Amino acid sequence: MTDFSVEVYQNEYLASGSTEVNAIVTVTATGEGTGPATASGSAAEVIIVDCSGSMHVPRTKLASAKQATAAAIDTLRDGVEFAVVAGTDESRLAYPYQHGMVVASPQTRAEAKEAVRQLAANGGTAIGRWLKLAESLFATSSASMRHAILLTDGQNMHETPRQLANTLREVQGKFVCDCRGVGTDWEVKELRTIADALLGTVDIVAEPEGLEADFRAMAASAMDKAVADVALRLWTPMGATVKFVKQVEPTLVDLTARRAEVPPRSGDYPTGSWGAETRDYHVCVQVPAAATGEKMLAGRVSLVVPGVGGAEEQVLGKGRILAVWTEDTALSTKINREVAHYTGQAELAAVIQEGLEARKSGDVETATAKLGRAVQLATETGHTDTAKLLAKVVDVEDARTGTVRLKRKVATVDEMTLDTRSSKTMRVRKKQSTES
Repeated sequence: MTDFSVEVYQNEYLASGSTEVNAIVTVTATGEGTGPATASGSAAEVIIVDCSGSMHVPRTKLASAKQATAAAIDTLRDGVEFAVVAGTDESRLAYPYQHGMVVASPQTRAEAKEAVRQLAANGGTAIGRWLKLAESLFATSSASMRHAILLTDGQNMHETPRQLANTLREVQGKFVCDCRGVGTDWEVKELRTIADALLGTVDIVAEPEGLEADFRAMAASAMDKAVADVALRLWTPMGATVKFVKQVEPTLVDLTARRAEVPPRSGDYPTGSWGAETRDYHVCVQVPAAATGEKMLAGRVSLVVPGVGGAEEQVLGKGRILAVWTEDTALSTKINREVAHYTGQAELAAVIQEGLEARKSGDVETATAKLGRAVQLATETGHTDTAKLLAKVVDVEDARTGTVRLKRKVATVDEMTLDTRSSKTMRVRKKQSTES
C-alpha cells in the first residue's frame, strides 16, 4: 500500500492591502506495493525508437538504441503489457506483429528483442505520428499505469508545429512519456514541450553509448510506480483566483493551463503516476484584501485519484493555505524560505533558456546579461552542477556579481546539456510547515 502525505510551507502573514498568497505544497508517497488506484497492479509500456535515416550517422547510434531498447525490455517485469514502435516519417509497430500489446514473459521479451535487432534506419521524423500510435496501443490495454519512452536524434521535420501541438492535445492525459535526445541534432525546446505535455522528463544523451543505462533506469522507474492518474486538487474561496500551479521539484513544469474544473470552486491539476518519492508544487492564489487582523482560508489542497470500476474517487492527503493580514512588517515581509528557494530556481531556469536563445540569435548584450544572472543565481543557491555547465558557455569573472563574458566557441553538446538540464531543480531542506 502506498501512503501519501501533504505539507504546506508558507508565510501566511500579509501586509495590509496585500492580495497574493504563495505556498509550497510538498507531496510525499511512501510504502511499497500497489496503491488504491492500481489494485490490479497493471502496467503498460511503449518504447518508441527513432529509426529515421540520420540514426545511421554514426552507425553506433542505431546500434546503441537497439541495445538500450533490449535493456529496457529486459527490465519489464512479468505481466507488464508492452510494445515497441519504430518511428520515421511514418509510425510502425515493430513488436508485437499485430496491433495491440503483449504481456511480458521470457518468450515475448526474446521475440521483442529479435524484432528490435531487425530495425533499420531510413526515412524522416514525424514524432506526432509516433505518439498517436502509442496512444492507440495504450487504448487496447486496461492497465492503469501507462508509460512510454521516446528516443529521437533529430528535429520533427515531417510535421508542422501546429500538427504536433494538436497531437499533444489529443494524447495528453493518456500516458506519461519520458523523452531522450541522442546526439546534438535535435531541438531541446521541442522535446521539452512534449515531455511537459505528457508529464515526463527530458534529457540529452550526448554519446550513444550512454543510452543503455538511461533506458534501463527509465524502465525501472516506470516499474516502481504504484498509483496512477493522481491529481492535485485546489479549492479557493469566493472571490479568489488561481494565478498559477507549478511543479517545482524535481523538475519545473507549469500545470496552470492543465486545470480541470471540479465544481464548486475547485480544479484538478494532473501529476501523473507515483512511486515512493517526494515532489514540490508552488501554488499562488490572488485573494480579496481584508482588514488587519482578519484570517482566511485562502486555499485547500488535496491529492485525489479517480474511482476504479465505478467506485468513488479517493482523497490521499490534504493541506491548507492560509492568509492573515497584519500591520507587523517583521511578519509580513519575511519571505518563506521554501517559496524563495523555488522562485529562485524558476528564475534560474528562465534566464538560462532566455540567455541561450539570445546567444543563438546573436544578441550578445542580452545573452551576457541573462547568463550572468544565471551564474549569480547558481552561486547563491549552491547549484554547483548548473554552475559547472554555465562555465562551459561563459567565462566567469565574478560569480557573486554575475559578471561574465560569452565564450567565442562553445561545443553544441555543452549548450544543449545546459539548456536541457536547466529545468531540473534542487530540493530545499524543509524546517517547518503549516499543518493541515
